[in-house]
Amino acid sequence: MKALVLAGGRGTRLRPLTHTSAKQLFPVANKPVLLYGLTAIREAGITDVGIIIGDTGAEVRSTLGDGSDFGVSITYIPQQAPLGLAHCVLIARDFLGDDDFVLYLGDNFLVGGIRDLVESFRPEVYSAQILLTRVDDPQAYGVAVLDRSGEIVGLEEKPADPSSDLAIVGVYLFTRAIHEAVRAIKPSRRGELEITDAVQWLIDEGHRVASHRVTGYWKDTGQVQDMLECNRMVLESAQTSIEGTVDPATEIIGPVIIEEGAVVEDSMLRGPLIVGANCKIIRSYIGPFTSIGSDCTLEDAEIEYSIMFSSSTIRGVSRIESSLIGRYVEVTLATKAPNTHQLVVGDQSTLKLRP
Repeated sequence: MKALVLAGGRGTRLRPLTHTSAKQLFPVANKPVLLYGLTAIREAGITDVGIIIGDTGAEVRSTLGDGSDFGVSITYIPQQAPLGLAHCVLIARDFLGDDDFVLYLGDNFLVGGIRDLVESFRPEVYSAQILLTRVDDPQAYGVAVLDRSGEIVGLEEKPADPSSDLAIVGVYLFTRAIHEAVRAIKPSRRGELEITDAVQWLIDEGHRVASHRVTGYWKDTGQVQDMLECNRMVLESAQTSIEGTVDPATEIIGPVIIEEGAVVEDSMLRGPLIVGANCKIIRSYIGPFTSIGSDCTLEDAEIEYSIMFSSSTIRGVSRIESSLIGRYVEVTLATKAPNTHQLVVGDQSTLKLRP
């Protein structure tokens, strides 16, 4: 079995960060989201991985290389434009051949992995198997309609009046039958080849499609709050590991990870949290469920329930929370009158300021 991982797309819901970086490489507990997916694939016994890349392909290649550091072999498949999930299957035909494969959306975060999904698949009976989970707002997702035996009999894309509360998770299993389906369907109103249309084509043509329920935690990390929630989930299982330098004036409460080369002075760290390599934390407070990337500086600052990417600085600013802070960002305190906000803000940013 092979895996096809999708790491293209433009990540419009996470702009402006995605103007300069692949959303699949955004850090959760200082580890790119995409690596959690690759780990799940490898632990399911799959080592031959194709990765669909787009505009940020160079960054993905630089991060993952040939995959040997992560126990897999990677083949990169460029997609000229984000033309849909089924289009990804279409352009990966040479890599996939006639093998069964897992289709895995690279920005999905799934606790518990996919081993059970892979082991339960019966390709001699089913042409596809789809991962599902119950949600409170099925109108926001593609949803599946099941018969009494648990087979999928229909799919609905973001229905106004859903017939089911079972959302389609971004992990699918396919046999070679899907290749005929993606060639048969037409672009949707969005101009994309939809994987839901391809699966519906299989059903309409008499193929059987199985369902598999997610019982653990799943998130599509396409929005800021989703990223923060995934970060919280990972850090909940953190265990204290201090490889950097912490002075006696610093107070540490709860599980805290301080990576090699980091220096912490006269600060309070209330875990769970992680401080990346070569950071400097001076007279600052870092609260629970916070990830500080490598080479960051916090001085006379306060931050909690946030993700700070690498090589950024916060000085003299208190009570930052529920925030994503990108790379090479400087957040400082304006010390001169008048009491105003001085901003240099990129396109499609979101700021929340006190009056």
